[in-house]
Amino acid sequence: MSRPPYVNGDEALAAEFAAIRPRLVGVAYGLLGSVDEAEDVVQDAWFRLGRAERSEIGDVTGWLVVTVSRLALDVLRSARVRREEYVGPWLPEPVVGGGDPADRVTLDESMSMAMLVVLESLSPAERTSFVLHDVFGLPFGEVARAVGRSAAACRQLAARARGHVAARAPRFEVDEAEHRRVVEAFARVIRGGNGDGDIGALTALLDPDVVLRSDGGGVVVAARRPIHGSARVARFLLGIARKIGAADRLTVTTVNGRAGLLRTPEGGLAVYGLTVSEGRITGIDIMRNPEKLRSVR
Repeated sequence: MSRPPYVNGDEALAAEFAAIRPRLVGVAYGLLGSVDEAEDVVQDAWFRLGRAERSEIGDVTGWLVVTVSRLALDVLRSARVRREEYVGPWLPEPVVGGGDPADRVTLDESMSMAMLVVLESLSPAERTSFVLHDVFGLPFGEVARAVGRSAAACRQLAARARGHVAARAPRFEVDEAEHRRVVEAFARVIRGGNGDGDIGALTALLDPDVVLRSDGGGVVVAARRPIHGSARVARFLLGIARKIGAADRLTVTTVNGRAGLLRTPEGGLAVYGLTVSEGRITGIDIMRNPEKLRSVR
């Protein structure tokens, strides 16, 4: 990370920024669903801090959070047209593994791929108000500074968003160990028999109303529409396994803070984010767009 010339000599400021940078990237990622865009926004905020009048900044951390949020909101507004024209379902860029990605972005436990898909259906102002207040705990006075509306208006925006999220978002009561157990069982079935997995065993792991979304971005082959229902999803997944022979190339990893799956390049690079409820998989989000997998190894 380069430093703007205005703060090259301020080691204390650089250290403070480095300490809160993962949180700043986490805030921007929650608003944008893209690690690359989030990091760009945080870098822009760092340069703006260098140009700002320091005597007017009482709280550097608060100033940076608000600035990052404002910049991310601008990016989100401009991105909505592009996403409406996107080929097939748009999914967020996944945060995979516990290595480098964990060092550069601090994820709230609710920022699963499935949750980010729900947030995509909110207006930019609703999403920003909800994420900043309900996820990251900012008071509405600070939210108002980021959104450019009154605190009362932001409270109403967050309330509308909260109702929408409550109706559509996945529930997270499932224990982490139980989530991993289901994901590992799912992986074993997909691997089984060199791709000829037992469709009955797979269907048993899927909720009857399971939804599968696949993002190829128009660059690689992916389902152009969400697939609904356990029978159709099971046939789709086992068809992929038979076609690419992924028996030894599907591994359990961490996707957005929860157990998920990584399919390595030999079988076509892909990341699977899984939502689990009451022992069954209710959602499968498959990222195949290579533009969103550049950080995955």
